[in-house]
Amino acid sequence: MRPAPPAREAASPPAGYRPCVGIVLFDAAGRVFAGRRIDTARAAWQLPQGGIDGGESARAAGLRELAEEIGTADARIVAELPGWLTYDLPADLAPRLWGGRYRGQAQKWLLARFTGSDSDIDLAASGAPEFDDWRWMDFAELARGAVPFKRAVYARLLEAFGPRIARETG
Repeated sequence: MRPAPPAREAASPPAGYRPCVGIVLFDAAGRVFAGRRIDTARAAWQLPQGGIDGGESARAAGLRELAEEIGTADARIVAELPGWLTYDLPADLAPRLWGGRYRGQAQKWLLARFTGSDSDIDLAASGAPEFDDWRWMDFAELARGAVPFKRAVYARLLEAFGPRIARETG
């Protein structure tokens, strides 16, 4: 497998990219939450993420997305990546997603410690689940196994947040 190119970072979301928030949610053992996408043929595990509504802060959007995607916002945000990470969608996906308005996503990433229990997680809580399964995963394993167009973003997140997760979970 060829290494992914470095993730692109920007001070603000560039034109043509959908502004989103992403959450690296970790547990007491230092593992990260990974959800398996319900809408893909292959097992595509990813971190929780989603759009930022107009006038909404990244932190508020992050907690809202956790509640919508995993059924709980029992988390304490401990860090935020200063810039925005961008990725381009594959050419076959870009025209089909979000009405073809975006070439990719610009994401503000948050690091959050899970403060609930596994029984609080309910993937169907929103009524429109994005994931059909979930698990706590080693961050490096998730970064290596991410879909190719997100791999560089996940590698950058591992570099930025991995040491903080290790300090937080000792």
